[in-house]
Formats: sequence, C-alpha cells, structure tokens
Amino acid sequence: MNYLQSVIKQFEYYKSLGDKSFENLSQEQLVYSPNENSNSIAIIVNHLCGNMLSRWTDFLSTDGEKDWRNRDAEFENEIKSKAELLKKWEQGWSVFLTTLKSITNNDLETIIYIRNQGHTVLEAINRQLAHYPYHIGQIVYIAKLLTEGEWQTLSIAKGKSSDFNANKFAQDKSNTHYTDEFINPKKD
Repeated sequence: MNYLQSVIKQFEYYKSLGDKSFENLSQEQLVYSPNENSNSIAIIVNHLCGNMLSRWTDFLSTDGEKDWRNRDAEFENEIKSKAELLKKWEQGWSVFLTTLKSITNNDLETIIYIRNQGHTVLEAINRQLAHYPYHIGQIVYIAKLLTEGEWQTLSIAKGKSSDFNANKFAQDKSNTHYTDEFINPKKD
C-alpha cells in the first residue's frame, strides 16, 4: 500500500469515528456546550466543513484559504438540526476525499499555498492528518460524555486489551491496514 492509499484509509477511519459518534446523539446533545469558551459538536462540524471546502476546492491551483471562507462564522452556532449537521459533515468530507483520491504520487512534491505559505502536497495532507483527527477526538470525547455509560466503544473496549491482543496473535500474520477491522469489522 502506498502513502496515498494509506492516508485515505486513515482519513476514512477518522470520518467513521465521527459518523458513529453522531448515531446516538440528539439535536440537543449536538449543540451542547458547557460554557461560552467551548465548542459544541455542531460548531466543530461547521468548522471542519468550512476548512475542508476551503482547503480542498481547486486544491492544486488556488490558495487553501479561499476569500469566500468566513472562518470566524464557523464558530457560531448556525447548525439548527441534526440533518443539517450531517449534511455539512458529508459535504466537507465529500469535497476532501474526492480531491484526495484524485491526487497522484507525482503531485506529492507540488507546492500549494495556504495563506500564502508554501506546502508540498504531502505536507498539506499531513497538516490535515493532524488537524482533522484533533477535532474528531473532541467530537468523540464530547459524545462519550453526553451518552453517560451508554457509549459503545469505537476501538478496543476498556479492560479488553488482553482479549484483543490474544485474538490478534491467534491469527496468521497479514498485511492489511490497521483501520480495516474498525471501519468494516468482521461479523461472526
């Protein structure tokens, strides 16, 4: 598996963590914020969507900070329904993943700009590989707090590492991407 295939799988995995977090949350939980200095899940989604649209629209030919982007407005609570939240989430990811899947290995050393600062395509991808999971971790954490004990783990269950490892080491060695079992788990 090459870098681009691997990084696409990683982004798809992180998207799936957000998808799974939204499944059991109400509209009230999606807009919950403990104080004025904290972001709700809805605000985080709005910011991610704005970033993805700006960074990945005309990725190779225009600056990643588009003049039509209003970053400050992304941190206002403008999402009014769960359906709207899911639509923005999918819109941002669609633009991002479609662009990412169009990039070739020959593009990786191409210089693109974000706020007039040059990045290789590889650096720009890595920048977002740190940025998007950072915010998705916030989403997962907030969702976990709001579900109060009803949370279904998204990875290895607490106290189950030994069982997980025993299962892994009982299998033949394989060359699969580590996210495969979490995105598309095998059904027994």
